[in-house]
Amino acid sequence: MTTFTEAEIKARAQAIASSRHKVAKAILEEASVNPLDEYDVFLSYSSQEPHEIILGVREVLIGYGLTVYVDKFVDPSLTPDKVTKDTAETLRTRLRQSKSLLYLHSDNSHISKWMPWELGYADGLHGKVGVFPVTEKAKSNYVGQEYLGIYPYVEHAEDSTTKLDRLWISESETKYAAHDKWIKGDSEIKERKRTT
Repeated sequence: MTTFTEAEIKARAQAIASSRHKVAKAILEEASVNPLDEYDVFLSYSSQEPHEIILGVREVLIGYGLTVYVDKFVDPSLTPDKVTKDTAETLRTRLRQSKSLLYLHSDNSHISKWMPWELGYADGLHGKVGVFPVTEKAKSNYVGQEYLGIYPYVEHAEDSTTKLDRLWISESETKYAAHDKWIKGDSEIKERKRTT
């Protein structure tokens, strides 16, 4: 199992942008046309994150059959420059409508003041929170900095049973669960014999 690299994420964004003949921002803005009542993942990210990274991560998650909430594109009235009580209430509502939160950890994460708030709120709300690291090189054991180290992280690898690529949520190389089953509450992160 390995983390997703920046190159993989950008390649995913480029492929979708080329197939739709649109830039990443335009594709993300299309999400506001049909907002959902429930999401599998609330994607927490820095407002400084390039659109290509946000799109790439969103497309990876969609590719694994997940619905993804991306705040400023689903709710375009939200802006980090004009924060109000209504902003916080909208985010609380969307976090309650989401089964889990993934914290997109990249070089831009430390800039965000909202990401730690979203992470803490989701952790207290339902506890289904994890880190989606986007790293320069693939890592088989991700160690989050500071408080991020207490949360599990997303990896991908072939499932030895199905032979298909799958998302995993891991605490270590031997303590993990299938991400989709973890979100639904069908599987907990626990010590396992490595099957990938």
